[in-house]
Formats: sequence, structure tokens, C-alpha cells
Amino acid sequence: MGADERSMLQVGKIMRAHGLKGQLSVDLWTDRLERLVPGTVLETDRGPLTVTHSQPHQQRHLVSFEEITTRDEADKWRGVVLSAPRLDIAGVIWIDELYGAEVVTTDGIVRGLVVAVEEYPASDMLILDTGALVPLTFATEVEPRTRIVIDAPEGLFE
Repeated sequence: MGADERSMLQVGKIMRAHGLKGQLSVDLWTDRLERLVPGTVLETDRGPLTVTHSQPHQQRHLVSFEEITTRDEADKWRGVVLSAPRLDIAGVIWIDELYGAEVVTTDGIVRGLVVAVEEYPASDMLILDTGALVPLTFATEVEPRTRIVIDAPEGLFE
């Protein structure tokens, strides 16, 4: 998948209706709370939704959208994934920018290309085309979509 195809990032999922006026419980998959600021437009496979209000609630957020005003409408949105354009933040490397990058050890040995990134409790893992798993915490330099230098401990690739 090319970079242009990943220009929209999945940022959350509608879990269920809350209350009688169309408010929804949203599981936010990002720490970027500006995704829920009033006026923000989030994309879905059913069309755009415009945030009118949001507030933290337990481990999720209660969100009101301009397009959803009743409990009956809200019930129909359960399970819908919310997407938004990438934020341009200096110094931030997005997970999708790791795909296709060549992984090289500090001593110059090429170990493979990143084909996937998986979330693990201790660290996200780079999945290489060779089948190797490399903890992202071993990365010392990252050139998006090009090259990742890792400081791999002895035995990682054996």
C-alpha cells in the first residue's frame, strides 16, 4: 500500500449510543485529543461526521455529531471506524511511514524490509519480509519509508 493510500488514519471507533439525543461512546485510538474538538470532521465509510461536542467518559469519550441527533440514529452507527487526515507534527514519525523501509544494523548489515508493524505490550514490533521481529525500541535512526537503523542485541537474528 502506497503512502497516498494511507493519508487517512484510523483514529477511533463508535462503540454505542449514549443517552437520547444522539450522543455516542467513542473509543479513541489516538492520544491526539484535537481529533474531537468541535468543528472537526471525521471520515467514515458512511460519510463525514462533524464533532459538535465531546468529553471524556470513563475509558472513552462521549461525542455529539452534527449529523446524528437521535438515539435511533446513533444506534445505527455502532462499530463504525472514524478516520482523519494525518496531522503535520514536526519530529513525529507515523507507523505507516515505517512500511517499506530497509532495516539495517549499526554495523551496516541489511536485515530486511518492514512489511508490517504489530503492537506488543513492551514495544511495537517491526515485522520484516524475512519473518524477523524487531522491537521498535531498538531503532536509533529512522528515515521515513527509506531506512531504519537498529542497535540490535547479539542473538536477535539467530
